[in-house]
Amino acid sequence: MIREIALKDVAYIRNLVRVRSAMVLEPQKTYLLQSRLEPFAKQEGFGSLADLVLQLRQTSYGSLHKRVVEAMTINETSFFRDLVPFQALKERLLPEVIQANCGIKRLHIWCGASSSGQEPYSILLTILHYFPELTSWHIRLIATDLSQEMIKRCQEGRYGPFEVNRGLSPSMLHTYFVRQGMEWKVRDDVRRMIEFREMNLAGCWQTLPIMDLVFMRNVMLYFDRETRKDILRRIRGLLAPHGYVILGGTETTLAVDDHFERIAVNGTSVYRVRKN
Repeated sequence: MIREIALKDVAYIRNLVRVRSAMVLEPQKTYLLQSRLEPFAKQEGFGSLADLVLQLRQTSYGSLHKRVVEAMTINETSFFRDLVPFQALKERLLPEVIQANCGIKRLHIWCGASSSGQEPYSILLTILHYFPELTSWHIRLIATDLSQEMIKRCQEGRYGPFEVNRGLSPSMLHTYFVRQGMEWKVRDDVRRMIEFREMNLAGCWQTLPIMDLVFMRNVMLYFDRETRKDILRRIRGLLAPHGYVILGGTETTLAVDDHFERIAVNGTSVYRVRKN
């Protein structure tokens, strides 16, 4: 009987997350559901995960449901994660965009899954550290995430010792961060260069400008094929003719959207709209 209730709870949460975020939680990821929601249930004052699910079932969709979905869609991240995409950004992608936009001196970048902020800050630090000539340009870096809690964390720009020691060089840490007790905070002038917004990739998109670069890393793999196809279609409508899409190492546009072509750069793959 206990196992039956647990299975029903898992099915309910999987369906809730899929309906509200389009993210697919595989049945074999039950351990992930338990590891994230059991502490959440305790924090919210419930005696057990089953009690939390019972409350969700008995009430209309609201704040509690939203926070559960957010808890299940927060992804692991780090500064300069996987490194290679950022080497490609520095050595090819940004130089190409600079050449294409030298007449208008404008740079637009969208990071579509900001999580706790390390990725958009890594993009910005690459620009500031290696391309000082861009400080005279109009730079617009927009970072979005489904989770309101994560967006608040991004805006605060505070990271603990373990987080800053994962991927950040001592030079960048001491140049762009200020130490506050045991934490490191992104300098205020640097934080203000990124627009952080709450946004559901599977829902209605807010108004976005034409983009030179779109980072959509390590989030598409959680969607089903139709959702991935729809997201890529909408990205095509935002991408400048010279623009690139950067996906995660296990993600691809192949067999999802044939309007994109794969470009090998520095041992990784990026994507651009095919030119007829």
